[in-house]
Amino acid sequence: MAEIAITGLSKIYGDGTAAVQDFNLKVADGEFLVLVGPSGCGKSTVLRCVAGLEQPTSGTIAINGQVINDLPSQDRDLAMVFQTYALYPHLTIFENLAFGLKIRRRPQAEIEREVTTVAEKLGLAKHLRKKPRELSGGERQRVALGRAIVRRPRAFLMDEPLSNLDAGLRVKMRVELLKLQRELKATVLYVTHDQTEALTMGDRVAVLHLGRIQQVASPKEVYDHPANLFVAGFIGSPAMNFIQARIIRGVEGWFLEMGGQTLALPPAFLEKRPGLSAYQEKIIIAGLRPEHFSVAVTKEQANAVLQIKVEIVETIGPVNYVHFSLPDNSADQNQVSLVASLDPAVPNIALGRDLELIFDPHQIQFFDPKTGSTLSPRITQA
Repeated sequence: MAEIAITGLSKIYGDGTAAVQDFNLKVADGEFLVLVGPSGCGKSTVLRCVAGLEQPTSGTIAINGQVINDLPSQDRDLAMVFQTYALYPHLTIFENLAFGLKIRRRPQAEIEREVTTVAEKLGLAKHLRKKPRELSGGERQRVALGRAIVRRPRAFLMDEPLSNLDAGLRVKMRVELLKLQRELKATVLYVTHDQTEALTMGDRVAVLHLGRIQQVASPKEVYDHPANLFVAGFIGSPAMNFIQARIIRGVEGWFLEMGGQTLALPPAFLEKRPGLSAYQEKIIIAGLRPEHFSVAVTKEQANAVLQIKVEIVETIGPVNYVHFSLPDNSADQNQVSLVASLDPAVPNIALGRDLELIFDPHQIQFFDPKTGSTLSPRITQA
C-alpha cells in the first residue's frame, strides 16, 4: 500500500479564489483518514489534487516518498471512488469491474479471477451479467468500490461515496466499507461533509474550514478536545451549546456568570484549568455539549444548577432534546438558544415547565471570543 504526504499544498483559481491554503497532512500506510468540513471548505479540491485531476498552485504531494506532482493521474496508481458512482451504463457489472484491468492489458484469465474474487467479496456475484440500471443504489455503490478494489491500487481516494444513499443504507455501507478496508489493510483518504461518518469511520479526522486544516486527531480527541470554536460547533449532533460567560471571584470562591445566572465553581477550578487564569473577570465563550446536562434531583448532585424553562421537546427514541433559551448579549434579541439531551424517563419534561439542569463545570469548554481558540482543555476526569 502507500503513505501519502501532502506538504504546503495551495490551490488558487484564476479568479483569485483560494480553495486550499498551506495544507499539510500525512496519511500513514494502511490508515483510514477522513477529511471533513462544510461544503466549499476545500476537501474535494485536496482529493482532486492528490488524484491528479487538479494541478496544485504550490506545494508537493508524495506517495511513499516519491513526489507525484508531475505524474499524470493514470500513472499514480490511485483509485478514486466518486459520489455519483460513475459506472458505464451500457456495460454489464462484470465489464464495469473489469474495465480498469482491460485498459491495462491484463490477461483474460487474471481479469476473470480478480473480478470473480471481488464480486464474491462484495456480494455482487449474482449480478455480474446485469446492467447498472438493474441494481439498487447500494449495489451500484458496491460496484464502484469493486471497480477500484480490483485494480489493487496503492491507495484509495473516496469523495463522499455514500452521500447518495438513504440513511439506513448509509449506515450499512459504512460498516461494510470499514470491514473491507481492514481486510485489505488499505490506505484510504476519505472526504465527507457528514461528521457522523467522520467520527465513526476515521482512524484520524482532519477538520477543514475555508481551505485550512483546523485540527487533525483521533475522532475522540476531536470531539472531547476541539482546537477552536469552529471544530467544537461543527463536530457533534446536536451541536455544542455556546454562550457568553465570565469567571468571577466571590466571597466564597470562584463563580461562573452565564445566562443571567451565577453558578458556583468547584474548589481549585482555576488550578486545574490554568489557561483560564488570564481571563478572570473577562467575557469568554463557554461551550457545553447537550449530553453533559441532566435534570437535578437534589442540589447536592453538582456544583452548577441552571434554571431553565422548556420551550420545545423533541423525543427521538432513547433521548429527549429539550430546547431552551438564556440571556446572552452577543445573540440576536439578547437571547441564545440551547439544547440538552435528557433521558425520556425523567418526569415533568413538558412545554413551558421550569426545570433545574445540572452539569459538571469541568466538562465546559472555554474559547477566546476574538480568536476562537480553545483557552484550556476540559477535564475529562474531574
